[in-house]
Amino acid sequence: MNYNQTLYAVQLSELPLMTFGYESDTATWMKGTFPFSAATGNKNTAVVYMEIDPGHLLATHTDSAEELLLFLSGSAEVTVGDAQGQVNAGTMALVPAMIPHSIRNVGSEPVRAVGFFSSNTVMSTFEQPMVPIGVPPMSPLGARTVLIPLPVALEQALGQAQA
Repeated sequence: MNYNQTLYAVQLSELPLMTFGYESDTATWMKGTFPFSAATGNKNTAVVYMEIDPGHLLATHTDSAEELLLFLSGSAEVTVGDAQGQVNAGTMALVPAMIPHSIRNVGSEPVRAVGFFSSNTVMSTFEQPMVPIGVPPMSPLGARTVLIPLPVALEQALGQAQA
C-alpha cells in the first residue's frame, strides 16, 4: 500500500471483531482486532481495538512494544506492573514494553479502548493459552504467545509491498 497516495481509514463500529480469551475462563473473553499493523502496510506502528464486557478482562500479558491506551467508553481497572488504577472514557495510559499488564471492566457498560504500539509487529505473551474462541489456535510460537500480524498475513503484506 502506498501511503503517500492512499488514505487508509477504518470506522471502529464497523470493524469485524474476534472473541479471544482463555478457553477455560469465560471471564477473560473479550473482542478485538488489529486494524493497523505490518499486514496493512504500516512501517512503524500498530493499533489494536478492543471491547471488554462488564465483569470481563483482558488477561495479564506482556507486549514486545510500548503501548499507549486510549479509553473510549466504560470504566476499567488497569494494572501495569505493580501499579493499579481506575480509568474512564477519555483516559490515556502508558504501558512500557515487556511489563505485565491487564484491563478489567469494573463498570456496567462495555469498555472500548484503542492501543497504539510503537512497532508494526507485536508479540504478546499471556499466562495461559489465549485463543480465538471457537477457532483452533493459530500461532506457531506456542499457545501462550500471539504475533500480530499473524505470520501468514505478514508474509502476504510483505509480498504485496515488494510487488
